[in-house]
Amino acid sequence: MRWVRLGLGRRRVHRDPARQQTLLHEARNRFGPQWRVPFSDQNDAVVRLLDGDDGLLVAVDIVREFADAAHAELVAQATDLRRRTGQDLAVHRRNYRPLWRAAEGRLRWTLFTLPPGFFPYVHVTAAVTVIGSRARRAVQVTGPEPLLAHLFEILDLIIAGWEYGRVRVDTDAVALAHRLISTAQQLRAAMATPPPLPPPVRELMRRNSSIDVHDSAGDRVVGAFDPGQQMRESLLV
Repeated sequence: MRWVRLGLGRRRVHRDPARQQTLLHEARNRFGPQWRVPFSDQNDAVVRLLDGDDGLLVAVDIVREFADAAHAELVAQATDLRRRTGQDLAVHRRNYRPLWRAAEGRLRWTLFTLPPGFFPYVHVTAAVTVIGSRARRAVQVTGPEPLLAHLFEILDLIIAGWEYGRVRVDTDAVALAHRLISTAQQLRAAMATPPPLPPPVRELMRRNSSIDVHDSAGDRVVGAFDPGQQMRESLLV
């Protein structure tokens, strides 16, 4: 284990790489859709597991690895479409919406099966919860701007899946979207100078469009969610 000084005005960070690997292994292998336990209960357990600075750093790694894997998968799909159709589809991490629109239904939404083995409604929701609950510490132990960019990137992918990928909107999906928005707000509040909001967030904030939310265990509609409204209320402060 070692101490790392993060610069003027920041506290030292107690890093234990071995413990971080243990936490990452436990989170990846003890939790996920393969277990017959409600996702919300698994989220709570992963949040408890990821305690201290090491747990926070693991949460940051989960978000980064998930966002990187999602981007790599879309680049591979765009490359394959270019080879088969000749259409050149640009993949921009700050704004995936033009890509999904241009693809006209030919992209697959693969966030349930990305290579790192993290499930969005379990590992990612829990990691984002940990970061949001310790936002002030998060900006001290890691680079906050890349982390914030990953949060917005995943939010963009989640909502694009609803609009363009025919992904079912249920309570677990909305819980992740809620958490991404609130954690982005908490992280921005903890930053001395937060960066401008990315294009997909600004686009959605100009809209009022409610989406039916289904019960995670069935087809019953249990409510509605307006992403643009929550973004305006959370991020325009």
